[in-house]
Amino acid sequence: MSESIETIEAVTNRHAREQALAAMDRVRVEPTSLVNYQSRGRVAVIGDQQAQEIAPRLNETLSPVVILTEGAEEPGAPVIAVGGRAIRIDGYLGAFRIQLGEPGRSNAESVAVDLILDLTPQPLLEKGMNPPGYYHSSCDEDRLSPVLDEVARMTGGFEKPRYFDYDPAICAHGRSGKTACTRCIDVCPADAITGLAETIEVNSYLCQGGGACASVCPSGAIRYVYPAVKDTLARLRKLLSVYREKGGKDPVLLFHAASDDPLPQTMRSNHLPVVIEELASVGLDVWLSALAYGARRLLLVDGGSMPSSVAIGMREPLRTAREIVSAMGYPPGVIRLTGREALDEAGQETMPDIEPAGFSGIGGKRQSIYLAIDHLHAQAQRPKPMATLTTGAPFGTVYVAANACTLCLSCVSACPGKALQSGSEEIPQLRFIEANCLQCGICTRTCPEDAIWITPRLLFDAERRNRLQTLHQEQPFCCTACGKPFATRSVIDKMRNKLKGHYMFQNERALKRLTLCDACRVVDIVQDPEAIGGGLDGEIRQ
Repeated sequence: MSESIETIEAVTNRHAREQALAAMDRVRVEPTSLVNYQSRGRVAVIGDQQAQEIAPRLNETLSPVVILTEGAEEPGAPVIAVGGRAIRIDGYLGAFRIQLGEPGRSNAESVAVDLILDLTPQPLLEKGMNPPGYYHSSCDEDRLSPVLDEVARMTGGFEKPRYFDYDPAICAHGRSGKTACTRCIDVCPADAITGLAETIEVNSYLCQGGGACASVCPSGAIRYVYPAVKDTLARLRKLLSVYREKGGKDPVLLFHAASDDPLPQTMRSNHLPVVIEELASVGLDVWLSALAYGARRLLLVDGGSMPSSVAIGMREPLRTAREIVSAMGYPPGVIRLTGREALDEAGQETMPDIEPAGFSGIGGKRQSIYLAIDHLHAQAQRPKPMATLTTGAPFGTVYVAANACTLCLSCVSACPGKALQSGSEEIPQLRFIEANCLQCGICTRTCPEDAIWITPRLLFDAERRNRLQTLHQEQPFCCTACGKPFATRSVIDKMRNKLKGHYMFQNERALKRLTLCDACRVVDIVQDPEAIGGGLDGEIRQ
């Protein structure tokens, strides 16, 4: 009897899956802008003697030049001998530059090409995602022939989607000359992201849509846009709702990369495959939202295409997701990175049956995360009041040492998430909204008094999380001449202590000048003959 029930359920699940996948595919995905490449067919064939033999096979459609690493030059394609010089490759399809030797040296040489065919034993480029237009192959004919065919077709114009969007206003890379967050730079497998003074720069031509940058970004400053998160969430919401409507039970989402082999047809009937550009292109906002939409489990299925730097970078957001889910009382294993061989393991943890959420993903990254968390928390049976998170998580609180803080508010101007805010003009205050804190650490680096420290955690009480709280405040210090408030008592005391040994503040009148506002200070200097032309000039000349 149980076998026939299982069979009926499996048939129902498969039928529901077919209709749900078809419905998901009908959800419109907003197009993105395109990145264009132009190749004129000039290809550098890099290698030894065999490179000279292989290069002429590209003559029909391309213009090869051989970069000869060793051996004697032979008649045929143009040849540039490396001659022991170092080889450096920069660029992408249509705009490669091969640098031979150290720039500025007499024997240095630079070669501009559109394509590179690397036949050296060890690839000259070994990035997680090499730039478009770069090919490496052994000289074995079975491997070489398809590569030559592909290279031969690489002339003319090409285009690909622009995969990312970047908002420097909320980027936590740096502020006030201090560098804090480098997550996107560290995890990018294509080396397409570089850090500037306070922002980052993404090379659209090198970016190939790995998506890990968006997954690890704490603020949502860099976002995946093809498809956009809102479109991905709309597709998942449609997939899960139609699956349920058609009688499907216990839906398990299987995210897998388009570049990997298709998932096996023998997958379980309740497994719902979701093809995405790259496995790391979905992150905490998508994972938690999918659970809130009713997925019983979410598996990121690595088919072998995930670069090692991406796999390392994904550990932190996966750990954060598990810590949050566990603190709400759900099994932490409902979000997993796994291989294909583990898809059918028995006894895997699953979510309980909850009321599906209906929110969209039209807001920012953190808004989507909080919407999902609030929904899951409301459905939880025995949640904790907060999740204790590991260092590196993008949620947490800030503490201030009141005896050290002078309310200079340098941390406020530096905070990229607007978590730290100033008070009113009447009362000097340092205020804080925990929901906005990225735990980037810029405040701790910026504070001249080392008065700030941060601690990762996540409050589940939304009202408390979003409350504007006062971390420190003082009564304003008023100008001793006109009574105008212009600083705090701690700032004035610190200035007097630091400057009392300075040659410009050797008398009581000069020290008292520190208690005056800007306007009164100027008046006092003009009225002080010693400040205008007497003692100061003499001290300076000494």
